Order: sequence, then C-alpha cells, then structure tokens
Amino acid sequence: MPRPWMPQALKADVGDHAPCDPEFPARAIAHITADREATAEAPLDLVPFANLKGFFTGSGKGQAPHILWDPFTGAFVQFFPATSRSKAVFDAAGGTRTNRAGKVVIQIESLFFPHCRVNGKVFARLVDTPCNGWGDLHAWISSWGVPDVWPMGRPASLSRNTCPADKWRAQGGWYAHAHVPENDHVDPGSWPAFVSQPIDPPFAEPRFELFPGASFFQVGRKSLIIEEMHGRLVAEDCDRYTSSAGADVWGAGDVRSYTAWQQKLGFEGSAADGVPGRFSWDRLEVPNV
Repeated sequence: MPRPWMPQALKADVGDHAPCDPEFPARAIAHITADREATAEAPLDLVPFANLKGFFTGSGKGQAPHILWDPFTGAFVQFFPATSRSKAVFDAAGGTRTNRAGKVVIQIESLFFPHCRVNGKVFARLVDTPCNGWGDLHAWISSWGVPDVWPMGRPASLSRNTCPADKWRAQGGWYAHAHVPENDHVDPGSWPAFVSQPIDPPFAEPRFELFPGASFFQVGRKSLIIEEMHGRLVAEDCDRYTSSAGADVWGAGDVRSYTAWQQKLGFEGSAADGVPGRFSWDRLEVPNV
C-alpha cells in the first residue's frame, strides 16, 4: 500500500486537500523553483531551502506542490498528501483540471534555477547537481503507479512543448511543467534519469548506520557511531566543534554541530535542537560501523 506522505520528507501539511480525477492515469509533474534569474556571466547563490519551505507554507500556499526537493542535500518537505491535488500549475476555469487530472498528480518542485551557485560551484542544469535523494523520490512516486515514461519526451531545454489534450487525457507518466496544457512555463529544463532498482542480495549489510534512536544521544555516550557522525558533520560544513578530542563522545559540540545540520536541512526553531531524529540522521549518511 503506497504511503500518502513520503517517509523521507518533512511533513508540512498546508491543508485544503481535494481529490484528484481517477478517470485519468497516474502522473507526476516536474518543476524547478526558478526563484532567481541568473546567467553564466552573473551566477547567483541558491536560495535557502528554509526560505522556500516558508514561502509554500505562508504566502505561497496557493502555489504549493506536493514535494519541495533539495537536490544538493537530499532534503524534502511535503505540503499535500499524494491523494490530494496540489496547486503548482495554472488551472483555467472550465478546462482540464490540470492539478487533478490523474489517479494521482504528484508535483515536485526542485530547489534549483539555472546558473545557481552552491559552495562556490555554479550549476547550469538540474542534472549537473548531485541529485541527492532522487532515488528515494522516484521510488515513492513509482509506488503510486506513475510509469517511467515521458509522453512528451524527457525535458532537455527550457522550452515550451504543450501536450495535446488527447495525449494528456490518455497517457500517464512524467510531464514537465513545460508540457502541461493551459500553462506557459518552460521549466524544468532537465531532469534526472529514472533509477534502476537492483535487488539487494539477501542479508546485505546496510551502507549507512541505522538511526539508533534519540535516547542514544546522551551526554558522555562513547561510540564509534558518534565518531563517524562527527566526521560527516565536518564534511557537511556543519563543524561547530571547539576541539577534535573526544570525537567519539557525545557532548556540547555535537549538539551545536547537529543543530547546524538540521538548519541546513530546513529545520527551524525547536525542531533544530541538536538531537538527531530519523529524517536528519538518514540524510547525514553516517558510514556503517
């Protein structure tokens, strides 16, 4: 049974749920946030994930997708369940209900604009980014019966290519915002290839350390898990330690550094308290010990 809420996503339910139109096949619609206009000659810094999360839960509720995806960190936040329509495409009165035309119509906004700058590096296309988390996102959307096809072709440029009405009604799969009837956008320009899902061998060891539970992280706890976590926080530029001594012992430096990691993922206020939770831990990818 597919899950209405993506397990890897922060849940930020904006309410106002409404059903989709089950007479149409299941589909997904790919967007980029395109929130700044940059060029190769004048790149601009990527807008923080938390800013877009705040927009879609605030003044931008009327434009919210199902999922906001950060392809640089692999963070997700979800605003509507898969069983509801979202509101990220224009829907003309009396026409095709573009936000609802499918058993599901899962809309994804990737946090990206062409020539965005992240940690000093400039990215011209979405596919040039690490696309972290794409495997999780693709698997969740596939669980809702969205086939791995682009009826109008996989997007390869920022250009308009409106889907004919009969094809839109008849064919499920993945559509670019540039393909959706009644709309005039040209995004996303590119999108990662579908993920091949190889079957893991029986009893395969996990690549990353499983979440040990929040109660594991007590002052004075000594563990190789904490030492590996320390290394990952440093690698993610969340180093708020005053010393590398005692890297395997949980203490105040770990709390400060983990808070920085939670903030990098878009957590705010009391949600960025420095205590690991399953979502943030899984995104950190601590090597298995």
